[in-house]
Amino acid sequence: MTPSDQGDVDLDADFTADRGNWTGKLDFLLSCIGYCVGLGNVWRFPYRAYTNGGGAFLVPYFLMLAICGIPLFFLELSLGQFSSLGPLAVWKISPLFKGAGAAMLLIVGLVAIYYNMIIAYVLFYLFASLTSDLPWEHCGNWWNTDLCLEHRGSKNGNGALPLNLTSTVSPSEEYWSRYVLHIQGSRGIGSPGQIRWNLCLCLLLAWLIVFLCILKGVKSSGKVVYFTATFPYLILLMLLVRGVTLPGAWKGIQFYLTPQFHHLLSSKVWIEAALQIFYSLGVGFGGLLTFASYNTFHQNIYRDTFIVTLGNAITSILAGFAIFSVLGYMSQELGVPVDQVAKAGPGLAFVVYPQAMTMLPLSPFWSFLFFFMLLTLGLDSQFAFLETIVTAVTDEFPYYLRPKKAVFSGLICVAMYLMGLVLTTDGGMYWLVLLDDYSASFGLMVVVITTCLAVTRVYGIQRFCRDIHMMLGFKPGLYFRACWLFLSPATLLALLVYSIVKYQPSEYGSYRFPAWAELLGILMGLLSCLMIPAGMLVAVLREEGSLWERLQQASRPAMDWGPSLEENRTGMYVATLAGSQSPKPLMVHMRKYGGITSFENTAIEVDREIAEEEESMM
Repeated sequence: MTPSDQGDVDLDADFTADRGNWTGKLDFLLSCIGYCVGLGNVWRFPYRAYTNGGGAFLVPYFLMLAICGIPLFFLELSLGQFSSLGPLAVWKISPLFKGAGAAMLLIVGLVAIYYNMIIAYVLFYLFASLTSDLPWEHCGNWWNTDLCLEHRGSKNGNGALPLNLTSTVSPSEEYWSRYVLHIQGSRGIGSPGQIRWNLCLCLLLAWLIVFLCILKGVKSSGKVVYFTATFPYLILLMLLVRGVTLPGAWKGIQFYLTPQFHHLLSSKVWIEAALQIFYSLGVGFGGLLTFASYNTFHQNIYRDTFIVTLGNAITSILAGFAIFSVLGYMSQELGVPVDQVAKAGPGLAFVVYPQAMTMLPLSPFWSFLFFFMLLTLGLDSQFAFLETIVTAVTDEFPYYLRPKKAVFSGLICVAMYLMGLVLTTDGGMYWLVLLDDYSASFGLMVVVITTCLAVTRVYGIQRFCRDIHMMLGFKPGLYFRACWLFLSPATLLALLVYSIVKYQPSEYGSYRFPAWAELLGILMGLLSCLMIPAGMLVAVLREEGSLWERLQQASRPAMDWGPSLEENRTGMYVATLAGSQSPKPLMVHMRKYGGITSFENTAIEVDREIAEEEESMM
């Protein structure tokens, strides 16, 4: 090796070492909690629960959490922490499947574009709440139509409604559709109309907040989450206490949790439970893998897995109480059944709950708290999406991009802001629905199935468990191995087949998307899937020999696969790191820190196991 080559290797090693880590013990845990506990916990889980059996829905929900959620969560964290690499570079584990990492980036990029638009809507409502009278409280504004009726207090003495509310529209609904979205200015997805400059500025502010928070990578976002991951719980608790003290609150809670066990005989309920777990934990987007890659090598991610996954489930259930207690009060005030006021998604966040806020004393205060909670919930997830993209690309080109990481992050934010401008037009909601329906649908499931099979079948479950043993001091038990090998992939495959068989075209209210828009959405989902075989083709072409030999070589781990720091590389990973000078990194670690710790004992055990296996094969 020439002196110049040695210098290049040392330089690359320095860039690997300068990648950075979390600066505090709780940074990683709070970042994962903030990433997983997002908008879906508030506006999707409660609605999904009551439409699928109420309290009985918790049975398939927790069962799917055990079969799919916890094992896949732990697998993704283990991959990231063991290698200290992002979603692209981590495929040194098996270069043949690097296309799965590229597919992850495409999916998370599309999701980040429209997810920040939702945060922009939240900011719009947050500013609108800074007034003595909420603008969606009354009719008579320029955006209202003749159908607008203030439903509040419209009951007669017998509790019956004097008017047929089905033929009227609430002020909050017209405020959302005709003022915020200005959707009447668009004839459909093909003619989005003009840019709404108030939404355009809110979107700019949303991207500016995200950029400032990820400016220094996990060192800055890891501190922001101390507020954004914990403060929503305080607001949720305040909304919960206020909700359960309202008249009629029990009516909503009873509607939310009353078990209807006959629903458990329907396959749809089990599929809905699996989908809720799958999307709520954020598996497959690369965020968990990215966060874990900034951990120290021996961080106890086994414990963190159970804290985050169970905490996420409990948060969803508590959010249901906070939401349905207020909806119960609202149904009593209006004199209508709870199911006529309950909605999911944007309909709950921007129409129903704001309308309920107008019925409370100090309505602007409670409205501000609600939307501030949504803001903090959404920002954590957006931090993860952007950090995933930035980390993945900088890990691929560390020499060029890592010193300029802040500038690169800014360029990514600017590019995504410009791509998201179509969402700020009159017909922007149509594009948002299209992105929401297709960007992370069947493509994401294909990516997670591929990842699971590549790690357990190609790389090998025994080798993967041995890596975890080296890292944590123990091997995963039968439960994790059974889920990784059989239960989790089988469940995801069933979800994939179900989503294809039960495919329904996108729609928004009464608007049906044209055929070209549906085709565009399907192609959007297929593009992420096609990246996997495209990546395989590239990996095979880079090798030499016959096709079978090329496939074998491309599926084997790269020479520098393994822990990023030399002192953590034992057994088969000894002296495989670029620039490695020591044939016994374990000795380096002992000289540096003194003595032999429990992790060194584990490393010695792993070395002994490998030696015994090699002897038995000879």
